[in-house]
Amino acid sequence: MQFLDVKTDFAFKRVFGSEQSKAVLIDFLNAIIDFGEDTSITDLTIVDPYQIPLLKGMKDSYVDVKAVLSNQSRVIIEMQVLNVEGFEKRVLYNAAKLYSTQLKKSEQYATLEPIIALTITDFEMFPELPKTVSYWDLREREVLLKYSDDIQLIFVELPKFTKQEHELESITDKWIYFIKHAGELDFIPRSFTEPPLLEAFDIANTAALSEEELEVQFKRRDFIWLQRGALDKAVKDGLAQGIAIGMEQGIEQGIARGKEEGQLEGKLEAARNMLRDGLPAEMVCKYTALSKETVERLRAEL
Repeated sequence: MQFLDVKTDFAFKRVFGSEQSKAVLIDFLNAIIDFGEDTSITDLTIVDPYQIPLLKGMKDSYVDVKAVLSNQSRVIIEMQVLNVEGFEKRVLYNAAKLYSTQLKKSEQYATLEPIIALTITDFEMFPELPKTVSYWDLREREVLLKYSDDIQLIFVELPKFTKQEHELESITDKWIYFIKHAGELDFIPRSFTEPPLLEAFDIANTAALSEEELEVQFKRRDFIWLQRGALDKAVKDGLAQGIAIGMEQGIEQGIARGKEEGQLEGKLEAARNMLRDGLPAEMVCKYTALSKETVERLRAEL
């Protein structure tokens, strides 16, 4: 058997945001999110479920899954592979936007329902925190008194999860292991006996996809790998250049400058590749944090 790499946006959307994903998503959210004592989600509605027509072009892709839970809370789940500039602000913006757009004209503020933004990253966002799953909310700075539960940010940082199959102790461990390793597996691990997890593997099985879906899935995976490789190479080249500059200007200043130049060149190269693949300027700006003017200039140079 072969399974999709769930870390790619299309596969993530298919597994957790399709019509048949309801039981899968309920179990996943109950495993990851602490809803309090004796509380769990029993039902939900998936907003804008995955559909095959959405895979016809890169311009139709999106990485988030939105759902309304049985307690009327709204949750947005996002898988992010590339660590682009301003990503942490985008997470907060998307949560605030989802919260504010609930309110229709003449409705009262009391009608606003809580928002949970669950973000899974294939890179470390908080190196100073050792744990894989972290919870963030609004509190008073000194005594940590909670202001409101209306907006919660939850992050799952996959690089921090290093457990092997025989070390998995909980359903939470199994779900994180599934997301991180499904694309590398040739069979379902023996310890994965829970029906929602088995259903997730079934949805991720490449044998269940059409030729059109397979082509777009693999193109998207290769596209992400290409962008990550370009960014990594640019940073390394920038560091090397920085060391050379440091011989004249001071090692510390030179490395900082080289890293900055390398990151910029990496973004420019990533943007060129995206434009060659036919992505619209708005999406290129979103993934690279480059200005629209810069992206349009790059398009004109191709």
